[in-house]
Amino acid sequence: MLIDKEVRIDKWLWAVRIYKTRNQAAEACKKGRILILDQSVKPSRVLKINDVVQVKKPPVVYSYRVLGLLGKRLSAKAVREYIENITPEAEMDKLKVRETFFIIRERGTGRPTKKERRTIDKLRGK
Repeated sequence: MLIDKEVRIDKWLWAVRIYKTRNQAAEACKKGRILILDQSVKPSRVLKINDVVQVKKPPVVYSYRVLGLLGKRLSAKAVREYIENITPEAEMDKLKVRETFFIIRERGTGRPTKKERRTIDKLRGK
């Protein structure tokens, strides 16, 4: 195991593959999207084992428990030893709820008529 003694939160978020780049992880910290103990943290915050990290990626707030401190990026399979996803099921359901309606219109038919517009508004719930 490659366990470090101290790891910055931006480096850990990148190493466990929550963000693609360390710069994205640092930006998320600066924007207040990363919380520990319901407090936003700076990118330089040092993590401890068993900390619960909340990551706001709208519309979901993910929760992760730190199982190990990791400073280098590993494969996705190896990361499972260092992180536990404890996101509530209610938060994950928010991803399923987002439905969008696509109205398919034939090319060249022009703008919708007043009747068609009312039908479209009913479908969208307006």
